Amino acid sequence: MSSHPEARRKLWGTLECKQRWGLSWRGRLAVLAFLGLLGVSLLLGIHPFLAITQRAPAQILVVEGWVHEHAIRVAAAEFTNGSYPRVFSTGGPVSGSGGYVNDFQTSASVGADLLKKVGVPSDSVQMVPSRVSGQDRTYSSAVALRDWLREQKTSVRSVNIVTESVHARRSRLLFQMAFGDEVAVGVIGVPSPDYEAARWWRYSEGIKEVISESAAYLYARFLFHPKQ
Repeated sequence: MSSHPEARRKLWGTLECKQRWGLSWRGRLAVLAFLGLLGVSLLLGIHPFLAITQRAPAQILVVEGWVHEHAIRVAAAEFTNGSYPRVFSTGGPVSGSGGYVNDFQTSASVGADLLKKVGVPSDSVQMVPSRVSGQDRTYSSAVALRDWLREQKTSVRSVNIVTESVHARRSRLLFQMAFGDEVAVGVIGVPSPDYEAARWWRYSEGIKEVISESAAYLYARFLFHPKQ
């Protein structure tokens, strides 16, 4: 095949024309179809990925104290139907308090009060507050519980955490980081009553929760490096 270098170079060789490959109309259709399938898979799969429920054979039940009353009721039912001697409420300073004031102005205290309100016996409820507010609150709450159990010389082989919906996978990840691989961490993600999980993208609350928790999980999974 003959070549014509004078047709490929101009202006004394300062400009050069090179052959390149590009997408045909069939190629463009294939890319669009792939992106469409990827988008549908994301819409259908991201919520169940985040809002998992996977119990461990545990005797320690943990409730994240910031959850709403509908999740507290699920936690109370889990406690009643399971073989848990106690239920632990965790959490740091209540939002809007400006930081740690005292143990009774924490999510752990709020969650403990709600558990008693829905019928869990007072002597079966133990609040374990964290004094950390702002960044990494879930991890700090897990560390506070881990340290409290160690101080009480309580042997821990597995725990189950009750939390809300799409927060579940991140909670399990951060509790696992705090307790280490030798402890099995289960989680119970309580569905939100504010939107239909199978069609979360049709609700403003669903969009807000899924997007924010997706970003938070990616941060916890790939960027967060615990110091404790």
